[in-house]
This record gives sequence, structure tokens and C-alpha cells, in this order.
Amino acid sequence: MAVDVQVAVPAQAELGEGPGWDAARGCLHWVDIPRGRIHRYRPGQDGEVVASFDTTVAAALPRAGGGLVVAAGLGIAFLDGDGRLDWQATTTVGDRMNEVKCDPAGRLYAGTMSYRRRPEAALFRLEDDCTLTPVLTGVRLSNGMGWSPAGDRFYYIDTPTRRVDVFDYDLSGGEPSGRRLFADIADMPGNPDGLTVDDEGGVWVVLARGSSVRRFTPDGRLDQVIDLPVTRATSCAFGGPAGDELYVTTGRFDLDEAELDEQPWAGSLLVCRPGVTGRPITPFPG
Repeated sequence: MAVDVQVAVPAQAELGEGPGWDAARGCLHWVDIPRGRIHRYRPGQDGEVVASFDTTVAAALPRAGGGLVVAAGLGIAFLDGDGRLDWQATTTVGDRMNEVKCDPAGRLYAGTMSYRRRPEAALFRLEDDCTLTPVLTGVRLSNGMGWSPAGDRFYYIDTPTRRVDVFDYDLSGGEPSGRRLFADIADMPGNPDGLTVDDEGGVWVVLARGSSVRRFTPDGRLDQVIDLPVTRATSCAFGGPAGDELYVTTGRFDLDEAELDEQPWAGSLLVCRPGVTGRPITPFPG
């Protein structure tokens, strides 16, 4: 089934990332990592930049009590009403934050990356005392994270492995275990980047430099391919009032002038309706 892809927000993000639908406020937040910008989009309105910093910003997640929790540089911070970052936790493992999400219970997981693609990064869980506990070490590039609708599976991507892994997940204690292969991307074009999970348990994976978003069934079988008019797609998330819109962030990094002419949507926020629904992002309760 062909899916019509449109531009939700025409932008020129260097590296758009971290989309997440905030159901309570009816908007989607996403970021431009190297430019340190937090974007907000409400359907039917123009997109806007709500904050900008002089450090990288990998994600901006809604807080249950209002405001945002932000992954910036190598730390986690709250965005206060004056647009300042109130730092809560930092690490020295890796070169910067790259992927941050909350599990269905609201626990915040934050993954770092190595610029050298060496196993020098990690995946952390933010504890109640604002310390970062390592969950996985020896990581090169933390990327896509997502949980099954029942919360008993955790999906994770370390991009250079060119695979999607799955863990059994203890939602009561927040512990992943039994890591194993879910989907092998090695023979597909591009590299696995961001992911999201739909209400049927399908796992949607963006292939950076592969010009596509691919859906895998809960047993790891390739089920659907959405072709994209850009090569630097990065991540995806379901949103919209009905949860039936799939938003895709993109970038312009490493594209020369000829490639940019051929890809006028590079750096924009894209949207399509793939025929299934997905849940909004889980707010951070802390």
C-alpha cells in the first residue's frame, strides 16, 4: 500500500530528531540536535522554535506537571519558565546524549553516543535521586527505543550493529533482560536510527541514508515500507488527535548543494497516515 508523505513543518534542520507527541497539550516536540533548538508543532498551525541553546539538544519530553525535560550535552535538565536549563544529572560516558524516552511507567532512559563509533557510550536510567544508572555499557551509538503495548518488551538500536534488539522488560521494576536479535538490518539500505511502536505491536524503524521507514511485525518480519523523499531521515513517532499520524524527522547533514536541490524537504518534519495508530509519548512524572 502506497502511503502519501507530506511536509508538516517546512524547515532546514541540520539534524532533526526526537519527535514525541504530547497528548495533554496537543502538540509535537522535536529538536535540531547540533543547533540546540527545540521545535513545537500543532496541527493546523505553523511550527515554532520554543527554545535554543548553545549546546546539543537530543530530546525534549513533556513533564507531567508542565514544562519539558531536556537531554542536552551529556546531561538531563528541566526547562524552566524563563527558558533556562536546570541541570538534574550528567555523565562523562560518551560524547553527547542521543536518544531519550520514558517507559510506559514514566522511567526516563537516556542513551549516549561516541563520535568515534567506539564502544565508549552507554544506556542509562534516571533514578528518583537524579542519578544515572547504567543499563547497557559498551554502546557505540544509542538510538531507537520503544516498548510493546503491554510494556513487556523493550526495543533498542545501537546503530553500528545494523540490527534492532529486543529485551524482555519488567515494567514493575524497570529492568530489561534477555537481549536478543529482533530484526537484522544488514541487508537493507541505510542504517537503523529511531523507532516507534504502534498499537498492534508493530515496530517502525527509520533507515537513515536509506530513504524509508519500515514496519516489522511483533515476530520481526518485515511488513511494510514507506518510501521517503529524503535520504537523511532520522526518527519517527505517532501523534495527532487520533494517534493515526506518523511524524518523521529529517536532516540536511552531509548533503551537498546538488543533493539539497534534489531533496527540498530535507530538514523538514514530515507526516503520513500509515493505516495504524500509536500512543503518544509517556510524560516524565518527576
